[in-house]
Amino acid sequence: MDKINVGLIGFGTVGEGVVRALLTREKFLKEKVGAGLVLKAVCDKDIRRPRAIKVKSGILTTDINKILNDPDIRIVVELIGGIHPAKEFILEAFKRGKHVVTANKALLAECGEEIFQAARNYKVDLYFEASVGGGIPIIKVLRESLGANHIDTVLGIVNGTSNYILTSMEKDGLSFNQALLEAKKKGYAEKNPALDIKGFDSAHKLAILALLGFGKSVNIKDIYVEGIEDISLSDIEYARDFGYVIKLLAIAKNVRGQLEARVHPTLLSKEHLLSNVSGVYNAIYVHGDYAGGALFYGRGAGSRPAASSVLGDIIDVARNIKSSSVGRVPVYTADKTIKSLRPISEIETRYYLRLSVIDRPGGLARIADILGRQGISIASVTQKERQQARMVPVVMMTHDAREKNMRLALDEIDRLNAVKKKTVAIRVER
Repeated sequence: MDKINVGLIGFGTVGEGVVRALLTREKFLKEKVGAGLVLKAVCDKDIRRPRAIKVKSGILTTDINKILNDPDIRIVVELIGGIHPAKEFILEAFKRGKHVVTANKALLAECGEEIFQAARNYKVDLYFEASVGGGIPIIKVLRESLGANHIDTVLGIVNGTSNYILTSMEKDGLSFNQALLEAKKKGYAEKNPALDIKGFDSAHKLAILALLGFGKSVNIKDIYVEGIEDISLSDIEYARDFGYVIKLLAIAKNVRGQLEARVHPTLLSKEHLLSNVSGVYNAIYVHGDYAGGALFYGRGAGSRPAASSVLGDIIDVARNIKSSSVGRVPVYTADKTIKSLRPISEIETRYYLRLSVIDRPGGLARIADILGRQGISIASVTQKERQQARMVPVVMMTHDAREKNMRLALDEIDRLNAVKKKTVAIRVER
């Protein structure tokens, strides 16, 4: 076998990077695979828009059937994103015996079980490195390199937009809205950044990481999600005073046979490996019983990093085809130590609390009493400078507490006449 034909669906930012490499690194890639990788067709809705890389007119098409119906195309690369019609294209490619490389995190998070089962049924390969972490090879690490480990913890900064905003607030003293505006100007945030700042993009990626790391399929609706839109510059500054930074974390843990899966703003000690991950960079920390802790760091988005992962997958699939070893690496294996999902109400952690309290005698004592009745002890408390209308911010750090008890306490605290705004509560990660 001297060549393997590739068909690409989606000629956007990442697609351009993939096409550029396939057309300009033919000899280099052939040496990696042992066979030539030939770009036979590129399908996109818009083939007239000028692009940074030129493709022969005979390769470009708006007809998806020129890829799906071509028996000579062995590898289909799906880069259009979203659920439909990407799902239908991938399933049809499987039916026709084609292997698939995708970067589609939303599809795999929401329909992964169906897609993975279809790949097994049709005895074809499905690779998806670019679905999480851009150019960081975390999927291969979980599927292969750490295959001998029982994973107990995965912590990820997996959304560059949110991390850029929080970094700008911390280092440049910008408000949330100012940092978001700057992210949009620099092209780090979409016009509608809701998926990023509300945590849903991170949740999609966490569903994939949880499946690979823990062998447990998690319905995206069962992942607790909280975004960064309510984080203020004051929270950033107060956290710094306590020796912490705030990051949007995707968290998965095996806690006594229950899987925690949650996305939310988190206080991290300045000594934590993830605390210095700045700007649009991503990082994922994985702890296994044999390997111990390992940190994977790099650019989480952009044409070249994502294209690097897609191309790595193409090389792997091509090698499998050439050596007749398709299906050599299973997508995941179930971890029988995971018995159930752990509801957010049952997690136990320390908390940072910021309360807006009227400055009058007895207010703080009532708050402490409510926390105490829920079994929550205060590690430290700071009353900041007085603000307008005799309102003062009171900042607390608690010892470990159960989420359910904290929510009951905060519901009661926020009904006090002395408390004039909803209390901000941020979980702490060790």
